[in-house]
This record gives sequence, structure tokens and C-alpha cells, in this order.
Amino acid sequence: MKIAVIGAKGLPPKQGGIEHYCAEVYPRMVAQGHSIDLFARCSYTENPPFSRDEFQGVQVISVPGLPMRGFDAFVTSALGAMSAGGKQYDIVHFHALGPSLFSSVSKIASNAKVVVTCQGLDWQRSKWGNFSSRIIYTGEKAAVRFAHKIVVVSKDLQSYFWQTYGKKTDYIPNAPATYPESDADFTYGNKVGLTKGRYILFLGRLVPEKRPELLVEAFLRLKPPGWKLVLAGGVSDTKVYTSELLSMIGSSRDVIFAGELLGTRKAEIMRGAGLFVLPSDLEGLPLAMLEAMQEGIPVMGSDIEPHQQLISNNRGVLFETGNLESCINRLGWAINNPVELAAMAKNARNYIKTNYSWEKITTENLKLYTELLASPTTSVSEKQKEFSV
Repeated sequence: MKIAVIGAKGLPPKQGGIEHYCAEVYPRMVAQGHSIDLFARCSYTENPPFSRDEFQGVQVISVPGLPMRGFDAFVTSALGAMSAGGKQYDIVHFHALGPSLFSSVSKIASNAKVVVTCQGLDWQRSKWGNFSSRIIYTGEKAAVRFAHKIVVVSKDLQSYFWQTYGKKTDYIPNAPATYPESDADFTYGNKVGLTKGRYILFLGRLVPEKRPELLVEAFLRLKPPGWKLVLAGGVSDTKVYTSELLSMIGSSRDVIFAGELLGTRKAEIMRGAGLFVLPSDLEGLPLAMLEAMQEGIPVMGSDIEPHQQLISNNRGVLFETGNLESCINRLGWAINNPVELAAMAKNARNYIKTNYSWEKITTENLKLYTELLASPTTSVSEKQKEFSV
């Protein structure tokens, strides 16, 4: 099969769940003999427009955009969809709802089957203004109308599309990244004043919907003796919010802002944590939480549906979403009950090993592609009728 991928910023991955997803899935497809062209952003790859690079067999085609928040993704997705027109691809796969606005282009301008993967309801993210949110929401409606198949990464998203649109979707979850070997001497951790097993870790983009400020306030109120809090994550169009977060931390020596961690340093800080906490109001299926569970780190999260899917049934600690007192109480319980927490971590690790693997995800995507290609092709007249509705 020849497959076009639209919506990822680029490869190799720097930050972002979609980029890490693509880095895991598409090289595995290449290894099975399939051809992958991934249309990336020049601003991300730092390569000339329409130049080609290779990432583990995946052809990464850099597409120009506009150096403006939101418009870069809009323009590169449009150009990617137009570039993927004609008869050259069997599958055109869009990732995220914003880029899916152009699923209509691929539907009418090519004979390819169109697939959309929804990693989350991005129009709900507070970093976007009203105009951008409306555009992303329009992308959601376009996906429902024009995609041959919609893939969702959580049961919650599957329920959303059925209840909102009466649309059946295919559930194919994310999986945790495989971490590299890390420094057994904990050199970086020691350098920033950490002790193994005696710090709470927040790992993710510093954006309002992930609610790191709630965790900071809970930690500063609780003041657990001998414990520290580490915030590790990049900034995603949220510099004002990040500045407010840093002001909130103030001069506290027990809260460490580590910035974005990658590779062996990320693995070291994850593996040394005593507790991983994700207090989000909104998630698709969080890769960072999956990674913590895979590494055997105890996990605590807000009780949104995707977190319940992962850490209910004695696999982690849940607290009421957005409720500071609930967060403080459950954080205190977790710190003071290490035996119970260790049992939860063991349950979580076994659960991830059984249910979430990139090999399985790759196989399920390829099965979906194969089934689509075996289905009847929409004629030109049928396409025109669909667009006229």
C-alpha cells in the first residue's frame, strides 16, 4: 500500500503525541513493505519547501506554511491534501481534527480511501481562541461527513461520536513509547536536587487544560515532608499561562521547573519518580500516563473518562476533576500509603503490557486499510451527490 499522512508536524518527533504516534506506527508499516509519505511542516523540520527527508524508511515531505499561530497547521494541511490528490495513494490518513478540515479535498480529488484519527477534541483546548476553535470544530464535522473511517484512541471519544453524530468509529488506542536506557546513577536528578522515589512528576505540555497549576497549588498546600514536585514539559502557544505558572511557584525550592525533557534524561526522571500525576480536564488517551504505567511508576489522575479507562480497578489513584481539596486529599493518601501504591503500579504495568502495544496498533491500522481498499470505490457521480448535500 502507498499511504499519505497529513496532520503531523514532522519526524523525528520533538514534542507532541501525534508525532510520537507516527514515529512508532509508520516505520513499522514500512518494515512490512508499505510506502509512507508524511507531509510535514517546514517550520518543524527546518528543511526547504517540498524537500524530502527520511525517518526510518518514512519519506518526510516538508510543506511551507505561514509563521502564525494556528495558520501554519492550516496551510500545511491544505497543501498536503492537495499534494496527495490524484491516483498515487491508496490511503490518505489525517491526524487530528483541524487538519481533517481538508478531508473533503482528498475525498473528491483522489481515489484514495480517507481515514481520520482523532486523538482528542482539540476545539475544546483553551489555548485556541474562538475563531481557531470554530475552524477545528468544522474539521470535526468534515471528518464525520467525508472520511471513510474515523479512528479514535479512547472509549470516551468513541461514545462522543456515536452520541453526537450517530457515527460508528474504530477504537485503536495509543501505546507507550519505549524508553532508552537511562543513567543508573541518577546524575541529572541529583544535579537538580532530587531524590529517587521522593518526588511527584508532572510530564506534559504546559497548557491550561492539563491543569498543572492545580497540582502546584495542591502540593504547596500539602507540603509533604521530604518530597518535591517536578514540572517537565514544553510550552505550546501558552507563554502567558507558563509565566503565570512560574509566578505561582515563586521562590519555592520544592517545585522544580525542568522544561522539556527528551531521550535518556526524560527516561531518568520518569523512572526515578515516586508518583506521576496528571490533573487534566481534557485528554484523548495520554501517552505520558501510559509511559508511567509501563515503567511501573504509581499514577494519579483526574477522574475524566480516559483516565478512568486506564487507572480504574486498582491501577492508580483518581481524584475529582478540577477539585483542589480532592486533589490534596488523594495526593496525601498516595504519599502515605506506599505499599498500596506499589501494588497499584504492578497492576497497571501488567495491564499496559497486555492491552497496549505498537505492534498491535500497527496491525489494526493495516487491517482497517485493507478492509477499506476491499470495499467499493465511490464513483464520480456519487461524490458529486455527496458534496451537493
